[in-house]
Amino acid sequence: MRFSADEHYFPSFAAPEVDAKKFQKIVIRDLQVPSGVTLDLTNLKDGTTVEFAGKLTFGYHEWRGPLVKISGKKLNIYGTDHARFDGEGHRYWKGGRNTKLVKPRFLEAIKVDDSRISNLYFKNSPAMAFLCNWCHNVAISKITVDNKDAGDGRAGRAFNTDGISLGYATNITVRDSYVFNQDDCFVTGGGSDMTIDNLTCEGGNGISVGSLGRGADVVRLTIKNSKVINSLTGLNIKTETNAVGLHRDVTFENIELRDIHQYGISIHGNEGPTYPLGDPTYFIIDRLTMKNIRGTMKGPGAANVWIWLHPNSATNWKWENVHVTGGKSAMFKYVLTCKGIPANLKIPCAEK
Repeated sequence: MRFSADEHYFPSFAAPEVDAKKFQKIVIRDLQVPSGVTLDLTNLKDGTTVEFAGKLTFGYHEWRGPLVKISGKKLNIYGTDHARFDGEGHRYWKGGRNTKLVKPRFLEAIKVDDSRISNLYFKNSPAMAFLCNWCHNVAISKITVDNKDAGDGRAGRAFNTDGISLGYATNITVRDSYVFNQDDCFVTGGGSDMTIDNLTCEGGNGISVGSLGRGADVVRLTIKNSKVINSLTGLNIKTETNAVGLHRDVTFENIELRDIHQYGISIHGNEGPTYPLGDPTYFIIDRLTMKNIRGTMKGPGAANVWIWLHPNSATNWKWENVHVTGGKSAMFKYVLTCKGIPANLKIPCAEK
């Protein structure tokens, strides 16, 4: 196989990574990455294209990873048809939530700016699959996370396998993606001007917006034209007890929830060790919009909508054409009530 002078092909991991970073195009095909080592694609030249092809596998090692790390500006990162990252997650899943195994994150795009990321397929991620943190002006599309081999989240086999995660990111779009996992399908804990469009989630904990750290803000986030299927929770807005920050201009629009097992829509301010018990902390959730949300609950006990907020947290909400049905709160060992719903809105609580 021949390559142009500005193209570098990884024939094996033995090829020096520092040399690869000198090239304008990097092709990574059928690569076996040694255990405990990150495939380091950081500080790439501006305008670099990275093509993933074939199957990428990674040696077993108990560590936090990531298995792949990318940074740079004006990058074009994509996978060819049938390319996949295989994390062989079954080696780490044993023990589920209670395991003491340290599990590696899969792919981290860190400080990627003015770039495109597309057509990446993650099979059996050991832990979090795809993260884009401190990224700016990035178009992300056709991300697939396939953890079907672990079953759905109720099986408890593959804890903390979050699918797509954005952290402290600005001007990001995520389109036409699919996640089957056992934890949050999509999650952001901080960022602004983010759009999630045509995302399908199965098996896990649904779509989560959560300022769980100190001082984290989520501003101008839109999630639309998406589906959450056979998951513990459909839409989840959560803030940690004693956290500081705000959610402003968060919109969920045209969302289908199907066969949700615990909460159709959950908005709570008491995330922490005592959750779901405990009083909610004051945390601003301003200009939240729920529009055209339809869904069904499944199982012996579930709540269509649960809101548990400080009385002064929720301001300027819009709640239009939201219909979630089938909830029964029999599974809860306590009386499920709601708190902090804006006075001008008639939002049915729990199974009502």
